Amino acid sequence: MTDQPQGLIVRKPGFLSLLQDAGRTRVMHLGLACGGAMDRHAWAWGNQLLGNRYGATALEVTFGGCELTCNLNTQIAVTGAAVTCTVNGEARPLWATLNLYPGDEIALSAPQSGLRAYLAVRGGLQTEAGLGGSCATFTREGTGGLHHNGKPLQTGDVLPCSPMTHEAPNRKVPNHWIPDYNAETALDVILGAQVDRFPACALESFFSESYELSPQSDRMGARLNGPALEINGERLISEGISLGAIQVPADGQPIILLNDRQTIGGYPKLGAVTPRSLDALAQCVPGSKLRLRPTSLHEAQQQEQTFLRFFNQ
Repeated sequence: MTDQPQGLIVRKPGFLSLLQDAGRTRVMHLGLACGGAMDRHAWAWGNQLLGNRYGATALEVTFGGCELTCNLNTQIAVTGAAVTCTVNGEARPLWATLNLYPGDEIALSAPQSGLRAYLAVRGGLQTEAGLGGSCATFTREGTGGLHHNGKPLQTGDVLPCSPMTHEAPNRKVPNHWIPDYNAETALDVILGAQVDRFPACALESFFSESYELSPQSDRMGARLNGPALEINGERLISEGISLGAIQVPADGQPIILLNDRQTIGGYPKLGAVTPRSLDALAQCVPGSKLRLRPTSLHEAQQQEQTFLRFFNQ
């Protein structure tokens, strides 16, 4: 009988718990999307607190309910959605490092606000990279994840970790950098080359009225319910789709295409939601009210550069 690997043992996987990293690169020509952490801000902070390299694998827990048992000395950090995190039944702070020892039991409740929590471990989860240099779990394609088959975590799975060989400093994210997931969500939008397919009245409605996030949303796309947008002209020839692209099908209800999106499509695209706003969208629960506002490509690039300079030095 072999010894159990060192790591975090899954007692309850929760509603949807996936291994995620920075996502896949250079694979769209193969029909594969990027995948990766939906809320890069919360995911990156979890790794930053632990001194992990940018891109380290962490656990994305949607709707909470995840329970784990630790069998080694390590540190974790839980960021993102406002879950209650307990270690051996005692509530512990979020957005801060937590020391774990063999036998410790960790539980994440359903979130009080937000949707996705991230559990990072010191050194990152020790998983093998697959397509595109990533282990990102992609359920629709059946790729990535702990067993390289795209499946969410299951009871009895062991998340491999490296033991902590020396005491690490305890860290906490300053409060002013922790998002308020109860606040009204406004998404920044860069208008695209096909914006002339939408009459001025449609653009005015899009940016002045609010939309509601549909329950039919998932990691592939965020469907919005609200004022239908009029479209000029016929459907386009299929072309590549970027992360955050706002696709408008025949019914006029916008769809924001996300990490697990299809790679080509022929519906007109009004523009794209910026990467930093996609973090906020990732924490919106179905029924959330969303407002959209135009921004410039330069402003979006500046925000992304600031993010990457801080987390990916």
